[in-house]
Amino acid sequence: MGTPLDSREEQVREILDRLYEEYPDTTISLNFSTRLELLVAVVLSAQCTDERVNKVTADLFEKYRSAEEFAAADQDELADDISSITYYNNKAKYIRSACSDIVETHDGEVPDTMSELTDLAGVGRKTANVVLQHGHDVVEGIVVDTHVQRLSQRLGITDEEYPEQIETDLMPVVPEEDWQQLTHLFISHGRAVCDARNPDCSACVLEDICPSSKADHDVDLASGEAW
Repeated sequence: MGTPLDSREEQVREILDRLYEEYPDTTISLNFSTRLELLVAVVLSAQCTDERVNKVTADLFEKYRSAEEFAAADQDELADDISSITYYNNKAKYIRSACSDIVETHDGEVPDTMSELTDLAGVGRKTANVVLQHGHDVVEGIVVDTHVQRLSQRLGITDEEYPEQIETDLMPVVPEEDWQQLTHLFISHGRAVCDARNPDCSACVLEDICPSSKADHDVDLASGEAW
């Protein structure tokens, strides 16, 4: 079993240093060219793979080019346009409602504050953080998706269970300049090595400092669904 370092700050610094070396070019994997496209893509990505979202949005963003067009879309038609996405009916409703608010309240522009973004339908703190970071270059917090949730727990840098509590717990021990990249590093490592159901601990660059390592013993570490 791996041995964690003496403090969470030391553990986080060592984790980040190793993951930066392992994944030097990691970044967001959703395809978008505008803030609105980013917002829509992130809403669609909940409980769905980015690969699937990118396939759907390739056509979706050709058909709907503005908040006004999304807001005016027929509910059934928009749902059909995204029908290969999980929870497509609900997501179609969220997108239409959010875009209606963007048109009516924000002059058709995606807002740039956490409070305004989380007032939009279907937008929680995770989605708002992504839009702020990659749409407005504002880093206000840490995006906690299922990979970040899983890895931060397995690595012993949080005991919290829910995303918002995990974010609050991590922010004081993660250097602010690393808040954005931590998410991308954890997503890359979660996809490549630290899978939800079958983590490959023997191939993990963090194995010796991970308290959940099963490289030397058989432990079921499955927790939660894949991104």
